[in-house]
Amino acid sequence: MNWLTNFVRPKIRDVLKKRDTPENLWHKCRNCGQMIFHKDFKEALSVCGTCGHHERINSTDRFGQLFDGGVFTRVKVPKAIEDPLKFKDQKKYADRLKAARSDTGADDAMDVACGKLGGHTTVIAVQNFFFMAGSMGVGVGEALVTAARKAVKSKAPLIVFTAAGGARMQEGILSLMQMPRSTVAVEMVRAAGLPYIVVLTDPTTGGVTASYAMLGDIQIAEPGALIGFAGPRVIENTIREKLPEGFQRAEYLLDHGMVDMVLERKDLRLTLIRIIDIIGRKVSNAPRLTAARSS
Repeated sequence: MNWLTNFVRPKIRDVLKKRDTPENLWHKCRNCGQMIFHKDFKEALSVCGTCGHHERINSTDRFGQLFDGGVFTRVKVPKAIEDPLKFKDQKKYADRLKAARSDTGADDAMDVACGKLGGHTTVIAVQNFFFMAGSMGVGVGEALVTAARKAVKSKAPLIVFTAAGGARMQEGILSLMQMPRSTVAVEMVRAAGLPYIVVLTDPTTGGVTASYAMLGDIQIAEPGALIGFAGPRVIENTIREKLPEGFQRAEYLLDHGMVDMVLERKDLRLTLIRIIDIIGRKVSNAPRLTAARSS
């Protein structure tokens, strides 16, 4: 018995034991199902080399891809009121927030950073879809206002990357109040004569689309991004008609004048630098208005 237990059984276990494979060794494309070596996927900026699908990425990856040398400083966002309605559905809202923070390492669905982009001091705000589907609540409103104030104070362009399923229902009317609030924040940047650039990523929907997502001086979209207010199925069920092919996708919006350009992720950084170069030059060369002296 000891021979079977101590010698034969361990040998059998060694033969049958599966090799430990790191979970992040491969990535499966959500669009075409292609398995991609994780290192190659990261080097391709999280874009599938087979079908060109642009995978959703978090704010840390986005900042690292854009800022010069991947160097940036996170801008501290004031803490927003939590669970103002004491909301509960299948789970308490407080528990959902706790789980989202544990999973993402973020405080809320928008992060703000400042750094150099092509040598220009630039403020970038990124909506993180992995945090409760990027839903817009008071925390997102605080982040956008903070980003706008930082841009004005630094005399820097503001670039916002949107990705959201809409307003955060658990915060009720307070989430909807972020629509006019964010619009005022955008006007602060405009009043200072600074560029406000929006990059629409997949998906950008609901109250985000109805506010700051569509107010950019320049509107850019990533390929294939879903962009709209209500989803295609909701619209089809409402009007009871079949929608055109590619409706609400980035390319469709480009054809109909809703966005200025659709850019692959690999071209985004250099294009943003060129835009800031051009707009910055025009702003610096603009005639200064002086108040008339009173007689």
